[in-house]
Amino acid sequence: MNLFQLRSNPTLPAWLDWGLRILPAVLLMQSLYFKFTAQPVSVQLFTTIGMEPWGRIGIGVQELIVGILYLIPAFAGLGALGAAGLMAGAIGFHLFTPLGIAIALPDGGTDGGELFGMAVLIFVLSLANVYFHRRTIPIIGNRL
Repeated sequence: MNLFQLRSNPTLPAWLDWGLRILPAVLLMQSLYFKFTAQPVSVQLFTTIGMEPWGRIGIGVQELIVGILYLIPAFAGLGALGAAGLMAGAIGFHLFTPLGIAIALPDGGTDGGELFGMAVLIFVLSLANVYFHRRTIPIIGNRL
């Protein structure tokens, strides 16, 4: 597969191939500002789960990497697999730690479950991308 070809799955219409990759990549990367600039909501979130600051920065770096991989057609499957793993972890932290589905904000309110909803959306889109781009993923290849 050519690293710089425009599409990673020729069986999908081009608009769908790109749309299924761009949406999760953008959603992952838009959160980087909050993580890398230590915004109060991000610091509070990672403090709640006992992973501040190393978890905030480390997860931000991982999200940056998988977001970039998503946009390179030859590596879209690996980006999707990485994003699915990260979002499975995020969903787990929301469900099984004091973090909860609706995160408490520094101003006393909650986010109404917005971050949890974004994690679920990215997870579902990533699973779809893993399936559609399975042939680009080493080991999985045609087995899925």
